Amino acid sequence: ALANLDIFEREGINDHVKQNAPAFRSTLEKLYDVPIVGDVRGEGFFYGIELVKDKATKETFNDDECERLLRGFLTPALFEAGLYCRADDRGDPVVQLAPPLISGQAEFDAIYDILRGVLTEASARM
Repeated sequence: ALANLDIFEREGINDHVKQNAPAFRSTLEKLYDVPIVGDVRGEGFFYGIELVKDKATKETFNDDECERLLRGFLTPALFEAGLYCRADDRGDPVVQLAPPLISGQAEFDAIYDILRGVLTEASARM
């Protein structure tokens, strides 16, 4: 464990995350105009995108809708598009993101492009 901390320090990984975290946030926040995106929250390189049925009221999906949305569509669609992330339905449905700590704007843009396409399609299906 201490060797890992030494690598983080030597490679400047923590500084890299601190410097690039605002860019990751601002890239993800561009998803707010997708109808089912209710909130984008997180810190550093760990974010959750909350999915809602009604953006105005923040109404969430019922259990059957969550099942269809997360397991039936989002999880396989995101994976097939090249984004490995976690769709969590414990509570409100959330897509959890944790890119590699060495990621930069190119990776953030790729994540954004995949999310925009898949979440837009998911909105149309609901």
